[in-house]
Amino acid sequence: MAEYEVLWTDTATHDLNGIIEYIAEDRGAETALSILDRLELRADALFNMPNRGRIVPELQDIGVFQYRQLSETPWRIIYRIRKEVVYVVAVIDGRRDFIDLLLQRLIQI
Repeated sequence: MAEYEVLWTDTATHDLNGIIEYIAEDRGAETALSILDRLELRADALFNMPNRGRIVPELQDIGVFQYRQLSETPWRIIYRIRKEVVYVVAVIDGRRDFIDLLLQRLIQI
């Protein structure tokens, strides 16, 4: 079985840092570090069988099939597979509207 390299994009790293900073302020450093570990372990496990995540439904609805997601409630880890590399492209709060978040990001470019 082939193993994949898992790489975090700058955007995903920024997302993760924002989540952890918010949680540290709201619920304390220990809780934030615990959540950081959960999210990193979940994403890093993609080295083995990265196709296990489902296609992002909101993107599938518009014909975009390259992006997959894993859930680590309440967050969604969005990623893309290219050759032998898994790129984690975003970590978002699953309680927020995905399309609105995507549009906000596109506007910022």
